[in-house]
Amino acid sequence: MTFSKRYDEAVGKINASLDKVDWEKAGRIGAITGILLVLSLALVLVNSVLATIHLIPVIPGLLELLGLVVAVQWSYRNLYTKDKRHAFVERLRNLRKEYLG
Repeated sequence: MTFSKRYDEAVGKINASLDKVDWEKAGRIGAITGILLVLSLALVLVNSVLATIHLIPVIPGLLELLGLVVAVQWSYRNLYTKDKRHAFVERLRNLRKEYLG
């Protein structure tokens, strides 16, 4: 058997195998894998930035205080009165209907 016949046979087998692949499904799997890879990289970067910030003496305490202030402001804006709580629950229900059906 010559090289060209072997080559044609091998290429024919490869093409037959590739024709059996569901490329739409493979594309989704590739996209999901890419997203997970990017998220993993982002988590590593965020972790390193936060570890660096944690080494600065005053900054972690200030960030905790900022988080507390933001949480209190959000709670006051959305949960302080009965009407605000009702409006917040309605927004949550509308979002749930919109995204979950």
